[in-house]
Amino acid sequence: AINTAKDASDLIAILRSKTQENSNMGLDLINGVIRDNLSAGVIEPAISKIKSLRFATEAAITILRIDDRIILQDPQAPA
Repeated sequence: AINTAKDASDLIAILRSKTQENSNMGLDLINGVIRDNLSAGVIEPAISKIKSLRFATEAAITILRIDDRIILQDPQAPA
C-alpha cells in the first residue's frame, strides 16, 4: 500500500478487520479499496507457498552446511 501512494495505515487497518469476517479479502491497490479477491479472480494457490517454503528451507540448510564445514576445519591442520 505504501508503494502505491495510498494511506497504508488506514487500508491495513480496514483489511485486518475485514479478514476476520472473510479470509478472501485483499487490497485493490489500483482503486485503493478492500475487495473480495476470490470474486475478483485473484487466487493464491497453496502450492506456490509450499514450494517457496521448501526452497527457503533448502537454502538455509545449504548455508548451514557450508558454515559447518568452515567451522569444523581444524585450525592446527596443515593447509
